[in-house]
Formats: sequence, structure tokens, C-alpha cells
Amino acid sequence: MKDKRDKKDKFFIDTNIIVYIFDKNNKDKQEKAQNILRQAIDSLNGIISFQVVQEFCSVALSKFEVPLSTSDCRIFINKFLYPLCYIFPTLELYNKAIDIKETTNYGFYDCLIIASALEGDCTVLYSENFNNHEEIGKMKIVNPFSV
Repeated sequence: MKDKRDKKDKFFIDTNIIVYIFDKNNKDKQEKAQNILRQAIDSLNGIISFQVVQEFCSVALSKFEVPLSTSDCRIFINKFLYPLCYIFPTLELYNKAIDIKETTNYGFYDCLIIASALEGDCTVLYSENFNNHEEIGKMKIVNPFSV
């Protein structure tokens, strides 16, 4: 299957952005997160990794104010997350995350997110867990909720 995504405009979506899609207590963040997911699906340029799917399921099924039912979680994964999931675990990915860990103060799982975004040739990583506008390689970290 030919990859239909524009090679220069790919962006990675961290788990925290996806979680806000369900946050009815923070309408502004919810709307921004929904727009990012919509753009990812419409443009075919949004990417997530296996880790994002796993983290989302963990949070959605047990930590939401009202946890998702297993059937609703399955539907969301199948319809929205899996079509964006292009990065899966490899030895190279883990080694890249460890290399990033050596040069940053981020935890290993955060480094795995960064490594996944870099592996996907993303120019932007949407997250609120990192320094806004920080550049790692050719990728810029953007907190879509900052003013």
C-alpha cells in the first residue's frame, strides 16, 4: 500500500493530546485536541506510535473521570488511533530513545515518544510534556495549548 502522506508535513501526536479529546471539563483543550486529530485523519499526515495506543487505553479505561467502556475504547482505537499508528517497536527505536535520554533530561518513555516522532520523519511533535518550541533534530516540539 502506497503511503499517501506528504513527506514534509508529518506530525506526531502525543498521548496527552488525545486524552484531552475526552476532557469535557476543559473545553478549550478538548476543541484543540479534536482539531489536531481531525487534521491528522483528513490530511493523512498525523502519526502516532504503539506506545500512544497503549497509554491511551490505560488512561481511558481506568483514569478518566468516567472511564470508557471496553467497547467504546475498542471503537475509538479502530476508527481513529490505529489508522494513524505507523511506529512499532524495534531494537533501533529503543536504542534511539536511549540516545535521546543521554542528551536530555527526559524520562525513558518520553524519549521513546520523541524517538518515535523522529522515526516517523515528523517535523512537529504535538505534546504538552516537553519544552514548547524545543527543537530536536529537524523536529519542533509544539504545545498546542500554550498561548
